[in-house]
Amino acid sequence: MLQFNNSYARDLEGLYVSWKAAEVPQPKLIRLNHALAVELGLDEQALDSPEGAQLFSGNRLPEGTAAIAQAYAGHQFGGFSPQLGDGRALLLGEVIDKQGRRRDIAFKGSGRTPFSRGGDGKAALGPVLREYLIGEAMHALGIPTTRALAAVTTGEFVRRERNLPGAVLTRVAASHIRVGTFQFATARGDKALLKKLADYVIDRHYPEIRGADKPYFGLLRALCERQAALIARWMNVGFIHGVMNTDNVTLSGETIDYGPCAFMDRYDPNTVFSSIDEHGRYAYVNQPPIANWNLARFAEALLPLLIGESGGEQGKAEERAVEHAMEILGDFQSCYEKHWLAGMRGKLGLTREEDGDLELAQDFLAGMEGQGVDFTQAFRRLADAAEATDASREGWLRQLYADDNKLDAWLPRWRARINAEGGDPAKRAQAMRAVNPVYIPRNHKVEEALDAAVELGNYGPFEKLLAVLEEPFSEKPEWAAYAEPAAAETSAGYRTYCGT
Repeated sequence: MLQFNNSYARDLEGLYVSWKAAEVPQPKLIRLNHALAVELGLDEQALDSPEGAQLFSGNRLPEGTAAIAQAYAGHQFGGFSPQLGDGRALLLGEVIDKQGRRRDIAFKGSGRTPFSRGGDGKAALGPVLREYLIGEAMHALGIPTTRALAAVTTGEFVRRERNLPGAVLTRVAASHIRVGTFQFATARGDKALLKKLADYVIDRHYPEIRGADKPYFGLLRALCERQAALIARWMNVGFIHGVMNTDNVTLSGETIDYGPCAFMDRYDPNTVFSSIDEHGRYAYVNQPPIANWNLARFAEALLPLLIGESGGEQGKAEERAVEHAMEILGDFQSCYEKHWLAGMRGKLGLTREEDGDLELAQDFLAGMEGQGVDFTQAFRRLADAAEATDASREGWLRQLYADDNKLDAWLPRWRARINAEGGDPAKRAQAMRAVNPVYIPRNHKVEEALDAAVELGNYGPFEKLLAVLEEPFSEKPEWAAYAEPAAAETSAGYRTYCGT
């Protein structure tokens, strides 16, 4: 059912430990991602079976599996840990999908490993289903992400604040290599291993810089570009990751680890959901600068190779390497702003690039602050307003504001801008709706779906929510409840947790 081609285990000895998944008593397949299975070139019919449940629980792995727990380090909330690693995950191997892309297939919640640091290595059902939902929502929104191939229950309970049904998630990624993987090699002073890792990443994720004069500086610049684009996409949809540690920054440029993440309802740039983020380090507004900070840690880990590319005496070479790396990191903000503004132009219905677009976008957001305005609905209703050349369709947008006078100065500026561009208003509105979702994983709907599954064994709400999230831009009357935020009193103080 799975045919692996395991380059990571073959080429990067020293960055993993071979390991086995813990056997579980009664595995039951509760969700197979049929579309992803087809994309990977797998036999979806064979996988959607009791044999598939045995496979996705780790009880019976196919021939050729070389399961490993990956080693990595990381800065967690600013503090460095020289060894973290897969404490509850296993990389089973790699497959080549129908488009010729190499993809990792890994377990999450498959039991203790040498990196578990006292944990049980297991996962509870709720967090597994949460990661499934959010990952598929992000994919449907066009945001690079890891994805869930399958979820199984294990027939056993795991102990958290209380006994909860256990589960295992099967996760697919372009790779699971992180900034923390590089930090692990550097922290051990193993330059040869660091070089092997960097060369492997270039071959796998950045072949365009293979053979360049300074490929390691090229790798730093390329990752900065990918991370800038990724964080801009998060910000454009109101996504808050919640735990942007360096071990959660992928070299592939994908979003990984959907623990304490959530989507913002009412716009507040200081929104924090994570229960462990007591000081707001990873608040919505802080995500771009934190991404830059994380990339600086990547540059530090890469420094032994950057020095080698700088030439000359050791002291001078290090000085030049640091200076060049700082120049690259210094470009991050403008790179991020470029991607963010490109996304905002689409959201605002702007088809041309003009001076003043940045201020127009920033002022729209500033006008939402303190008004209880739902971030997602505001852009969707702005598309309604774009269907007319005058103010006749602005009422629905104004209804979102506690004080709609906040729009009095901004809307005429925006309308003058789009009217000057010309074109069919209906087509402009259609284009805006194609990039402004009507459905996101509303926190109260996610919790309803998880509670029904965990407490009642009822997967109906999960399946319905998943179907909605797979079509985020297609408004349907029967899905109206999924477009509405929770009441302010319900969402106040909402917290998410690192549950898996």
